[in-house]
Amino acid sequence: MEVSEARPAKKLFILSGQSNMAGRGGVDKHKRWDGIVPPECAPDAQKIFRLDANLRWEVARETLHHDIDTKKTCGVGPGMPFANAVKERVGAIGLVPCAVGGTAIKEWARGEHLYENMVKRAKAAVSGGDGGVITALLWYQGESDTSSQHDVDVYKQKMELLIHNVRADLDLPDLPVVQVALASGTQKKYVDEIRAIQLGIDLPNVVCVDAKGLQLKEDNLHLTTEAQVQLGHKLAQAFLTNFLTEKAHI
Repeated sequence: MEVSEARPAKKLFILSGQSNMAGRGGVDKHKRWDGIVPPECAPDAQKIFRLDANLRWEVARETLHHDIDTKKTCGVGPGMPFANAVKERVGAIGLVPCAVGGTAIKEWARGEHLYENMVKRAKAAVSGGDGGVITALLWYQGESDTSSQHDVDVYKQKMELLIHNVRADLDLPDLPVVQVALASGTQKKYVDEIRAIQLGIDLPNVVCVDAKGLQLKEDNLHLTTEAQVQLGHKLAQAFLTNFLTEKAHI
């Protein structure tokens, strides 16, 4: 992938969580990505950039998480359709991929590697750019917390603490967070309970979009390519509707 010669992006979006944020669209059961890039995920060398694993900016293109979620095969995720859907309203965009498949909420606690790496990458995205501003955190996680009642019981506290910690560590007390309510998980009973928690979180500048009903792959866990495009558009609509205001300084 080529490194962009353009000025670094202005509006920075953190993409974090687990596999459905990292993207498995187009990945078959043999763990091969089909390489199909929908037009909604097309690169834009003038407006959409990506912070790679070495903290360098490059033109963003699928697959966004290939050098971040390195233990699994990445495919299409919601990041590129989101960026293409909002770019005309917000201008140049910098995507900061941080999602890693199969990760539970406890692995995103302050002090844990995944959390600290996310904060490190977010700070690098600002310091390494030309006036870049962290504009929102897009979060899709929870499938790994649907295996027991204990996981359910602690999820709300851990998710709210994560939001508090990210805002504190980035010195952005009003950082917009767009969270996704699960479409799948390991046990349906607990999926419904985690979804209820996600949909019910009531914190300032936190909104939730619902992935339920989006098409799943044969594994009944990961979203298809088409569903990822639809999710990207849901995230974009939620962001534009709730946070594209003078108050949010977007």
